[in-house]
Amino acid sequence: MKRHWKIVIHAIVFITLTLLTQIGGVVYLMSFVFCGRIKYSFPLKGLAAFLVIYCLGTFVTTPMLAKLFYRERIEHHENLRPANYMTILMNRNYVRPEVNEYLGAVSEQLKAQDSKVCMRYLDACFPLIDGFPLLPHLSHSDGKKVDLSLVYENNQGEIINSSKSVSGYGVFEGPRFGEVNQNKACQTAGFSLYDSPKYLTLGSINDELRFSEKGTKQLMDALTQNDAVDKVFLEPHLKERLRLQNKKIRFQGCHSVRHDDHIHVQVK
Repeated sequence: MKRHWKIVIHAIVFITLTLLTQIGGVVYLMSFVFCGRIKYSFPLKGLAAFLVIYCLGTFVTTPMLAKLFYRERIEHHENLRPANYMTILMNRNYVRPEVNEYLGAVSEQLKAQDSKVCMRYLDACFPLIDGFPLLPHLSHSDGKKVDLSLVYENNQGEIINSSKSVSGYGVFEGPRFGEVNQNKACQTAGFSLYDSPKYLTLGSINDELRFSEKGTKQLMDALTQNDAVDKVFLEPHLKERLRLQNKKIRFQGCHSVRHDDHIHVQVK
């Protein structure tokens, strides 16, 4: 019976690591082989083997393999950075080359405008295999999508390139009185998971920051004026509040989740 439970536990760990990082499950199996070849015994040998192989896989092997699947890591610029470095550690920062070109062009446009806005990306896609799900997202499986953080400012109106949650998700800029309340409409229609990102914050931070209308509008204009972009998802009340008219800015549907904690960008 003990043997069966061990197999079940190992299977759960393998599946969980695979779903979260794509390569973690394979690394988990490799660490057992690696441990078996180490003659010396020391505390946490298995964990040490896993971490060494995982880091080598994430930063050395996987970027090379990703090229076979027409994927590459998001290129960083002065005003394009990860909102959370866990995105990189979990291999959720891969896109197609044309997405990198698009993000680079948007970065240059913001720089030319002398904007203080820094694009801070959240989840993009995994490095290997089209169609592999990037949970909990429904569509981040082809290398063409990337989520960006909203823009925030301090009480003096200065743009602060920081998040309001550890993960970058789940702290909503909800509708004001008189604005479209899409969350309520979707919940009423039976889509109870519409605001589920509130469970994915991993903790709230920087509570003193507030939503920057000016900064987010600058970012949205730069994102949508580029011909390479296909669509951008933003919650209807924010589109209305910021007076955004571009037809590429769309409502994602109640079957998805609300987008007033982040911006979803899809390139052609």
